Amino acid sequence: MTTTGTKRRKLAHHSSDDESQPTSSGRKAQKDFFRHASNWNLEQDYETRARKGKKHAKESNKLPQIKTSDGRIEVLQVPRNEDDAASIESDADWLEGREEEEMESETDEIEAAEVVPAIPEPQQILEAQEELAKLAMAVNEDPEANVASLKAMAEFGKSKVATIRMLALMTQMTVYKDIIPGYRIRPQSEEPKNEKISKEVRQLRQFEQALVSGYRGYIKELALCAKSETTRMRNGKSLSNIAVTCACALMTSVPHFNYRSDLLKILVGKLSRRRVDEDSAECLKALETLFCDDEEGRPTLEAVSLLAKMMRARDFEVDESVVNLFLRLRLLTEFVGKASQDRVERPSENAPKPQKREFRNKRERKAMKAQKALEKDMAQADALVSHEERDRMQSDTLKLVFATYFRILKQRSPHLMGAVLEGLAKYAHLINQDFFGDLLEALKDLIRHSDEDAEADPAEAGEEEEDEDGLPSRNLTREGLLCTVTAFALLAGQDAHNSRNELHLDLSYFTTHLFKSILLLATAADLENTTLTPSSSSSTSKINVQTTTVLLLRSLTGVLLPAFNARQVPPLRLAAFCKQLMTTTLHLPEKSAQAVLVLLGDVAHAHAKKVSSLWHTEERKGDGNFNPLSDSVEGSNPFASTVWEGELLRKHFSPKVRQGTRMLEKDMSG
Repeated sequence: MTTTGTKRRKLAHHSSDDESQPTSSGRKAQKDFFRHASNWNLEQDYETRARKGKKHAKESNKLPQIKTSDGRIEVLQVPRNEDDAASIESDADWLEGREEEEMESETDEIEAAEVVPAIPEPQQILEAQEELAKLAMAVNEDPEANVASLKAMAEFGKSKVATIRMLALMTQMTVYKDIIPGYRIRPQSEEPKNEKISKEVRQLRQFEQALVSGYRGYIKELALCAKSETTRMRNGKSLSNIAVTCACALMTSVPHFNYRSDLLKILVGKLSRRRVDEDSAECLKALETLFCDDEEGRPTLEAVSLLAKMMRARDFEVDESVVNLFLRLRLLTEFVGKASQDRVERPSENAPKPQKREFRNKRERKAMKAQKALEKDMAQADALVSHEERDRMQSDTLKLVFATYFRILKQRSPHLMGAVLEGLAKYAHLINQDFFGDLLEALKDLIRHSDEDAEADPAEAGEEEEDEDGLPSRNLTREGLLCTVTAFALLAGQDAHNSRNELHLDLSYFTTHLFKSILLLATAADLENTTLTPSSSSSTSKINVQTTTVLLLRSLTGVLLPAFNARQVPPLRLAAFCKQLMTTTLHLPEKSAQAVLVLLGDVAHAHAKKVSSLWHTEERKGDGNFNPLSDSVEGSNPFASTVWEGELLRKHFSPKVRQGTRMLEKDMSG
């Protein structure tokens, strides 16, 4: 077997002379290329160049698919024309044409986008107003048929224009106020299954569930907008202000409806600041209205619980107007029990009487159980509560209030002390005897700490400056007066004075402290100035807006003219205070001097025989010297002195003071 070798083609090799020749010619051509490049006319060459195209294009009249006799479908193959192949010389030319087409299409799109004009913002606002008005009118006319409009209105709240979002929030708030029913809607999960219902009931339930779903989304949107910090518009309102306004309006108009806790969280969140701004003032008014108008008790309990938790979490760094909200509770005039921070005592006559058991068979017990369940559902739907349930909720609310007051007393927050003491004086008739003793001890501790702080820093005792946050700092003299006023108001406001001997309640500490403070108050420069802060108002605060003179007169009235035992005040106490007050009147301003003389006139009407010897030297009974700086009232020895200050007050520059002095002497002599 023979094998044949592979034939190889012989390649011819050029000599070195042949290789050098094309190189030299190439360099020459390159030089000529750069030399004549400036003389080229590319546009004219492109214009005179022959166009490419199909010269003999034949139109095909055949179908793209045919069906053979055996039923198969075949695709018709059209033979390629040579002229078509010649129309595209290379792939590069085809790609260049595609790139030019793409660039032209992109340019056209950019130009088209630039040509389409954007709708001006005023036009968008006008169109949104018209559309929102149409949707709101449709819902108000027939809520069940147009409940889908609620979702359409919510879509406007996602706009990028702040004004449109404000309009959407206000429109939804108005619509919900109109269409929300007077009962709470039960969640769908609580509905009984396999229940046969009519078509009307099914439609009503579908409408209610759609309403609750839309309302829930709206409340969430309000919460997000209330927390957002947005710029104010020309009218001075921001998106956060509008959201708070809507939440307050819903809280006061439909407090019985679903998601009440979410609305309360929005309002309480705005009150967790040291200063009261425009939004906080609006929330305060809304909660005041809720407390005054709430006949059920459950919304008030939720609001007080949230307020107490917020203040405790904030370490009571809130404005005093928040604490003064407790003075608007209806239980001040409706609740009849006694409470503390731990428990509640109710009168024995109001206690539920044990009922006699009656024999019932199984069928009767089952029917009664079903009837009670139905009545419970109806009462919950109608937002009605029984008297027992209402008393229970009011007692829980009262315990939260007392717990908050007691924590603030223990912490000795200076900016909240006035509000707390005023609240305790208001709730005096609702405090049980055990808690009364604890409160008196807390007030005594507060006075002791005030005296210690005053000794450590005497300049702070009678002055009231502002701290770094702009809030007034402690006024120790004022705190002592507040504690004295509260102590006597507590004793006069409830039945503890009837059993004070058993409870060992002694108010002599407050009396002695007041006696030693009178001379210091006479030289105070701000005696007739109020401590009203910008956040306080006369409607929510009574004790902190009063001058120091008014607090002094209230304290003296509780000591000298108590409501529970006015006839049992010791003569030594009356004489010591009368002598001290007459001395103080020489240094007081005109109005304060008039007020003290009026108070002494009232003392003269009630106890003229006990203190008349101070004005008549022939009836003097005491021995020794009078000590106005004594540590005790009885130890001052008042009957050893006389009221010689009346001779100077007769020559006072004020005619009213002179007249008051003459009236006082007339009452004492008569």
